[in-house]
Amino acid sequence: MKWLRRFSKSVQGKPGARQSAKSPKAVKQVAATHGTRGVSYSTSPLLASKTPPWRSHFLVALVGLAFAGLLGRALYVQVIATGFYQKQGEARFVHTIDLPASRGRINDRNGQVLAASVAVPSIWAIPKEVDADPEKRLALGRILGWSPAELEHRLDPASKFAWLRRQADDATASKIKALGLKGVFQDREYKRKYPEGEAAAHVVGFTNVEERGQEGIELAFQKDLQGRGGSRSVVRDRLGRVVEDIGEAVPAMNGHDIELSVDSKVQFFAYQRIRDAVADHNAKAGSVVVLDVQTGEVLALANYPSYDPGDRRNLSGAQLRNRALTDIFEPGSTMKPFIVGLALETGRVTPETVINTSPRSIVISGWSPTDAHPHGDLSVTQVIQKSSNVGIVKIAMSMPAREMHETYTAIGLGQRPQIDFPGAISGKLRPYKSWRPIEQATMAFGYGVSASLFQLAQAYTVFARDGEIIPVTMMRKPPGEMVHGIKVFSPKTALQLREMLQMAAGPGGTAPQAQVSGYSVGGKSGTAQKQEGKGYADHKYRSWFVGIAPINKPRIIVAVMVDEPTTGGHFGGEVAGPVFSQVVAQSLRLLGVPPDLDVKSQIVANQKLQAVEESF
Repeated sequence: MKWLRRFSKSVQGKPGARQSAKSPKAVKQVAATHGTRGVSYSTSPLLASKTPPWRSHFLVALVGLAFAGLLGRALYVQVIATGFYQKQGEARFVHTIDLPASRGRINDRNGQVLAASVAVPSIWAIPKEVDADPEKRLALGRILGWSPAELEHRLDPASKFAWLRRQADDATASKIKALGLKGVFQDREYKRKYPEGEAAAHVVGFTNVEERGQEGIELAFQKDLQGRGGSRSVVRDRLGRVVEDIGEAVPAMNGHDIELSVDSKVQFFAYQRIRDAVADHNAKAGSVVVLDVQTGEVLALANYPSYDPGDRRNLSGAQLRNRALTDIFEPGSTMKPFIVGLALETGRVTPETVINTSPRSIVISGWSPTDAHPHGDLSVTQVIQKSSNVGIVKIAMSMPAREMHETYTAIGLGQRPQIDFPGAISGKLRPYKSWRPIEQATMAFGYGVSASLFQLAQAYTVFARDGEIIPVTMMRKPPGEMVHGIKVFSPKTALQLREMLQMAAGPGGTAPQAQVSGYSVGGKSGTAQKQEGKGYADHKYRSWFVGIAPINKPRIIVAVMVDEPTTGGHFGGEVAGPVFSQVVAQSLRLLGVPPDLDVKSQIVANQKLQAVEESF
């Protein structure tokens, strides 16, 4: 020890000390006697040395700076950036739960539900918290129908959130819940259900997984149906369980219900009949439109092929098309009554005026419209009954093209139907100044102009409503509401045309198959070759029939179209006429319209019915 060495040196200068110091025993005795207690620390060279003042100042400054830094940080966190840190803190335990609004229902005119939202489970996960048990993860993958690789991809720990199955069925949700997987949760969402299935698919349409309308009424009335979602703030624990609510919840506002003019029973029956007709004639597609003459309401709008709005897997464009509104075609002979109506209205002819149709054809600009059979002299009424091309061309060529164009425009050709429904198109009607004589002639029997089946159905309200064309709607109207139309023909002309249409659908006409037991009917068949490229395809036809019932006191208009029938004939009367008959019979009974004909006498008369081959 240093002090011992110093002590040894100090005693060497004293008398007798040298001798004593030389004795180790003496040194030990001294050390033992004095020990550390005899040392004076004030004489220590280290403690006696003075510390430089700057060193203590420096240490005090460092401590002061540290406290200043802490104070500044506290001020920044607690005052300046308090909003940011509160959000960051809340993000770790406070969550906002969306409260979805229930989408409004879509009902038919009698309150039958066509579309409604029901609560179903949706399964989600926080990937980094999902239980790592390999057996449970494999079981989860099997329930979801995923391979292990796909499951691991979905549960990538880098993701903060992952949907496992949205709008799952209850069985799947129960199986996943039974696994007890940590980090996997379930919430309730709304899923759209469509009770009428494919029968009403093209009317109702469908929504996506977010319940946003994609087609049909679901799309047309998206704003009214969707409502407004709400929210609530909650505190969740680390397992995702709700611990408590924070603040006031914002309640959801459910969407408004929509009441359609469609009658689900009429709709279902119309769909069945057109589906069967397409199958019976091995056709490509078909459509039916049923209108209420008194109100302008659409009672049915059916297409085949169709689809199930609730299960759209493998859905094709052919199934999705609402052909009654989106497909346009040359309407053929269904236009002939409008030409006759214009001639009657302007006094150029009367129902008894005789038209010479010999020798079965007429030459105009080097082209010859012909009749299916030679008819000789025909009255104007018979021109409609026999569907004579020659007769209608001679009537049309006696009037200016401008008048024809005005009449076609008045009945809605070349204009988009004014209806609250997506997809309706206008068809084609060229300006009359560009018509050549041959084009005026062909337009008289429905070539060179195009329209949809829906447009034809609306146009025939002119005959059913005493010369007025009325607006049509997909929405139910209040009982007793008056419907006002636009005058096209006089009531007298409309009555004369109804009588002609009745003959066209009766003995000696082109569509006796359109007759309905117990009810008087009238209408006009149409047949046209399909356009293909710059010409017309061989052996490809569209067949249709548009008619009114009962003819004496009209209540409904039914329009039927069958696309490309390949078996059982192709004329409108024999293909579309029977569908018209079946739909009319069922619709009038459902509407409570009493029969206006004696059934027994009608059966006897119908035994002699034979269709006249239609000219097209």
